[in-house]
Amino acid sequence: MVDAMGWTDLGAYGSEIDTPTQDGLAAEALLFAAFHASVSCSPTRSMLLTGPDNHLAGMGNMGELLAPNQVGQPGYEGHPNDRVVTLAEVLWGNGYHTYMAGKRHLGHDPDYFPYNHGFEQTLAMLYSGASHYDDMNGIMEVELPAYFTLNGERIHELSATFYSSRSYADFLMDAIRSNRDDGKPFLGYFALTAPHNPLHVPEPWQSKNSSVYDEGYEVLRARRVAAAKERGLVPPEAPVSEMQPQVAPWDSLSPGAQALEARGMEVYAGMVDNFDYHVGRVLDFLDDIGELDNTVIFFLSDNGSNPWYSEEYPGNAEGEWFKQFDNSPETVGDAISACAYGMGLAAASSGPFDGFKMLVNEGGIREPLLIAGPGVAGGRKSDAFTYVADLMPTMLDMAGIDHPGAVNGKPVEPMLGTSLAGLLTGAKQEVYGPEGFIGGELLNGKWMRQGAMKAVAVVPPYGDGQWRLFDVEADSGETIDLASAQPDMLKTLITARDEYAARVGVILMDTD
Repeated sequence: MVDAMGWTDLGAYGSEIDTPTQDGLAAEALLFAAFHASVSCSPTRSMLLTGPDNHLAGMGNMGELLAPNQVGQPGYEGHPNDRVVTLAEVLWGNGYHTYMAGKRHLGHDPDYFPYNHGFEQTLAMLYSGASHYDDMNGIMEVELPAYFTLNGERIHELSATFYSSRSYADFLMDAIRSNRDDGKPFLGYFALTAPHNPLHVPEPWQSKNSSVYDEGYEVLRARRVAAAKERGLVPPEAPVSEMQPQVAPWDSLSPGAQALEARGMEVYAGMVDNFDYHVGRVLDFLDDIGELDNTVIFFLSDNGSNPWYSEEYPGNAEGEWFKQFDNSPETVGDAISACAYGMGLAAASSGPFDGFKMLVNEGGIREPLLIAGPGVAGGRKSDAFTYVADLMPTMLDMAGIDHPGAVNGKPVEPMLGTSLAGLLTGAKQEVYGPEGFIGGELLNGKWMRQGAMKAVAVVPPYGDGQWRLFDVEADSGETIDLASAQPDMLKTLITARDEYAARVGVILMDTD
């Protein structure tokens, strides 16, 4: 799992970034064109690792963003609650080794360390983000120092050679190697923090994309959209959304602002290229030990592209801590910088879709997904609507393991999703069918899907909070509001959303 990567940031999805590992994987995988997750990291990770809707799993909101009226309420614990069992716990209890390297972001208390929830070897970063180098800076002053754990113990110093993607890959390979002789199967959770800001990457990736993005984000987006359409990932006639009005036209930026934006995208592209390299190292390792052909690979992002500059994070712009960083174009990519690439480039990463991370538009919740390995009829593309809650059922199905109805005599929530095994073999072409409902809510944004139809309410300042209706198979950019033309469909979806909210215990944030 990668962190806050846009839908078009892999070559297989329309990018110009050099991603040979993922593109090679895509050639052997089932590539999903309509896979969806939550709008932000913690809710997506909770559904991936526990199975139920995030509100039932304890992550009705990210812990850092809980509103006063949500704090202490069921489903808003800020960590996996006692109503769920984790994927790692289920697999470990059925004879699997379980390893994790990377971002956790599901609670900071030791009771909720991954080591205490089924992962037997872990190198985990528990916060929303952190420096990719060894300095352990957070992404904002309230997350200092970054919180790392090694096998259940907090660590206060990283190796001087630490770089996130490389070091997490090294740890995961070492963990797999440590138990090679006992013949047990394993789960490896490689939770990269790249390409989430801060934009950090070593050479040669830091300089590799020099001048590639000098023409600006409108040009980049147009190229990405054309490439995605050429690959058949969206219909060729599908309209493309306008960029958010908060995005200044590229030509209106000063030369200095253009240089910083272009440099940010150069380093971001280097981070994607770099993690692709390290994923390749892990796959080569599996091949070397004779396990690649016996391993199912899932590749996905947790949410859409990140539109916020680092100085927009709470407390950064007005705080003393943030003043230490040098975010000039010459230093972006080094540890002394703490840069992010901004809304215009986030829109380019989203390609044909409206929105980005934190928004319930397709740009916030439609993510890349590749699945390859035994049991997968690869080299194909699926346009079927699928959801992150489908992944744990799929993994258990492929492992031949039932989800437990109870743990230590206490009932646990059933999984929300449906196994994708039929899609993977080619026996089925869809998962939910025209009558199935799937939807979500976060930060008061709401969406509900049935077949091709999606009702969505986007809150200010990126929307007006009113319900709109789109046919997202024909109009993936969500440009043509069908609410007036199909009021009964909109009413059906709003009713389904209200029933969902009551069933999972949604508590909207009190904004008064």
